[in-house]
Amino acid sequence: MPGRDPVLRRKRKKFSWDKTSAILTLVPSLILLGVFVYGFIGWTGWVSTTAWNSIIPDFASVGLRNFKIIFSTFRFQSDLRNMVVFTALFIALCLVIGIALALLIDQKIRAESLFRSLYLFPMAISSVATGVVWSWLLNPTTGVNLILKSLGLNHLPEWFLSTRILPGTPLGQIEIALPLALLAVLIAAVWQMSGFAMAVYLAGLRGIPEELKEAARIDGAGPWRTFWSVVLPQLKGTTTTIIIILTAASLKVFGLIYAMTGPGQDFVTDMPSMNMFDTTYQGNQFAEGAAIAIVMLILIAIFIIPYLISTLKQGEEA
Repeated sequence: MPGRDPVLRRKRKKFSWDKTSAILTLVPSLILLGVFVYGFIGWTGWVSTTAWNSIIPDFASVGLRNFKIIFSTFRFQSDLRNMVVFTALFIALCLVIGIALALLIDQKIRAESLFRSLYLFPMAISSVATGVVWSWLLNPTTGVNLILKSLGLNHLPEWFLSTRILPGTPLGQIEIALPLALLAVLIAAVWQMSGFAMAVYLAGLRGIPEELKEAARIDGAGPWRTFWSVVLPQLKGTTTTIIIILTAASLKVFGLIYAMTGPGQDFVTDMPSMNMFDTTYQGNQFAEGAAIAIVMLILIAIFIIPYLISTLKQGEEA
């Protein structure tokens, strides 16, 4: 009988042991993940519905009152404006610069590895160190602004500390548009992360079959036509991946802004992450800080969950 075959029994026993050992290996990680990630997310969500807004814990339920409070404040409204403007410009600039650099490197240039390393180098620097360096470069009395002053552009050095909103359309308690001082943070963030977009795009370009490009050239397509009609459509998945990762990074940006400008006058460079830190650890308003954290979590989930679902569907179809 096959079931009595000693070789088959040993194989079944080995498979059963391998399966058990694999499960046992994952159990500690799953426990830690459940406690320190999902457990604390649940705890934060619960705290956001309590009255714990002092140094003394108060777990009396207040429903969504903390969310109503934060959305009605001038600072949080400014945070949402800054976050939307920063995220949109940050992603757009990183995509454009990233694909431009990737296309240049993909031309089989000399010292390709050197250029790749140079473009990726800013990612190796911590966001705090990046913020400190760029705050010196863009400070009105040092760095780049000294060059601007020497060229007679005396009206430009103050933009780093400006509270102007361009063009400035009133909405609620704030003005909707681009805070001029936010450009400083945007420059530093794009400098640091455009190399990441370059690396991902370069991997995507190297994955496009050369036969597709050759067929387009045979059909008479020039370089630009080949790029728009053949190369760019093949990079759709790559672009989506970059957008998702950069969106998550921009929504939770903290160290860079904290080191460069802080919240800024009139909160022109403030972000929800900095607001949450100040509200929770400086103001001891733990419930309101937890509410801000939950809003950030929801915003990140809005972008990431659809991406994960589409990725799973593509995996099943493959």
